[in-house]
Amino acid sequence: MMVCYGCTETVRRTPEEVEQLVSEQLSFETDLVSEDTYQKRLAHCYACDQLDYDTTCRVCGCFVQFRARLSYKACPHIEEKRWDKVNT
Repeated sequence: MMVCYGCTETVRRTPEEVEQLVSEQLSFETDLVSEDTYQKRLAHCYACDQLDYDTTCRVCGCFVQFRARLSYKACPHIEEKRWDKVNT
């Protein structure tokens, strides 16, 4: 399981570090969404009021670049799901 290091200023990662962590973890995954779906999901994440540091979802603590790639994941937003498991 990937650990979130983007949650606080004291352990904030650079975009390159986040990309490397996400890439490494995704290499173990097989159930991924298409690039188009991924980009649509990320667009919702980047516009969300629950995004911290352009990387971390405040609701679940995941790097959004990781969660948005996984076809079996849904948006964890409490009030309004921004995307679901199937499509955007």
